[in-house]
Amino acid sequence: MRIGLPALFPRPLLAALVGGALLVGVQQQILERRPPRLLSLEPQVHSSGPAALDLRFSRPMERASLQARSRLEPPLAHRWLGSATNLRLLLQPGQQLRGPLSLELAGADRRGRSLAPQRWHWDPRPLLLVVAEVEGGEQLQIQHHDGRWQPIGPVWRRIPNVEPLADGSGVMALAADHQGKLQLWKRSLRPRSLVRQPANLAPPQLGPLQALQPNDLTFAHLSSNRRGDLLIQLGRQAPGATVTRWIEPDGRQHDLKLPVAGPIQLLPQGEGMVVPTPDGLELRSLRGALAGTTDRPQVLPGSRMLAAFCPASGQALLVRHWPDFRRSLERVQPGSAPIRLWLGSEAVMAASCNPNGDRAWMLLNRWQAAVANELVRLDRSGRIDARLDLGPWEPEPGMPMVYDPVGDQLLLTLRRDPRQPARPALVDGRTMALRILPKPVRQALWLPGS
Repeated sequence: MRIGLPALFPRPLLAALVGGALLVGVQQQILERRPPRLLSLEPQVHSSGPAALDLRFSRPMERASLQARSRLEPPLAHRWLGSATNLRLLLQPGQQLRGPLSLELAGADRRGRSLAPQRWHWDPRPLLLVVAEVEGGEQLQIQHHDGRWQPIGPVWRRIPNVEPLADGSGVMALAADHQGKLQLWKRSLRPRSLVRQPANLAPPQLGPLQALQPNDLTFAHLSSNRRGDLLIQLGRQAPGATVTRWIEPDGRQHDLKLPVAGPIQLLPQGEGMVVPTPDGLELRSLRGALAGTTDRPQVLPGSRMLAAFCPASGQALLVRHWPDFRRSLERVQPGSAPIRLWLGSEAVMAASCNPNGDRAWMLLNRWQAAVANELVRLDRSGRIDARLDLGPWEPEPGMPMVYDPVGDQLLLTLRRDPRQPARPALVDGRTMALRILPKPVRQALWLPGS
């Protein structure tokens, strides 16, 4: 027996089904005719060039069309990477940025439909963040690109530790009040380095100042990554009260049980971390440490200290201490044996590298030599190709040397006279020219310009 559609479905239901199918078809036609849209545009700090932008579109784009029709001012060398809806605009290595950029974005998707042209203004340069010596104590300050200094926190008696968050969303500080009590604080920041209107291009807007931990601390070591994770090693006044705490980007907190023999550093990207142990350095994951997994981590035995990350290449620089009191500088990548770049009897005060890892710098101290403090640059094979005698300037003990790929420059904290405050110092990565800034500080760091 033959049964028709009206017999299977009541007429009102059949009409609804047909109407729904027609509506879906009409919607699909409308979506097919719509031009592509830019859904998100985000700065990417850790790239192989001076800076990069990550773009996400509503439709798969024709990359060659974006390359041909978009314009960058000043016209710096760049290229487009990626495919479909996710692409990256990458500035080519070997360039120095001295000011903001303007991007006129245009192109077509794979159907040939054009993106509505739009202009963005972008300043990827990091800001100088210092612990400034002021009347009554110390204060966090940032320097605008026009040279002006702006306080971003109150005056504390002392600020022994500072960590700018790697995603540019804030600054962490361990600060002592005038009673000497230590407390952990966070100053939230809202970056304004990527805007539509040039008048809105400005230093980050200050958010709330929050106390994160009670004021019974004896020390705190801080580390962050580009994802927004924060790792805090806290020491309390109570015996055996040391805590390793992981704070996720959404605010969730987890206490990790790790065999720690020193400060832990998060990898710039992903959720890995470098953990010092009595047997050497271990590469572990945050999730694995939280789950208590027994998987054997990668171990680098010996007395080694992490000096710097070369984030675009996934490499790191390590300083190794040998039993005969010599030091060596090593380049290492997860899963590979370390490559020795340098070996000598001098003390390695600090080291840094560019994102690709093809250039490295070491700050050496020769306490018995005529040239007491020297900055040297090494190529990828470890050959020293440039030297800078620091003369009367001495590195502030324990302070890092941080590389800025946007301006191709190093930031140090140097002191000329033990009775006078230290100063921020900039070294050109190409020429090795030294510039001392007239600002009394205890520490100088880069605040990412994301």
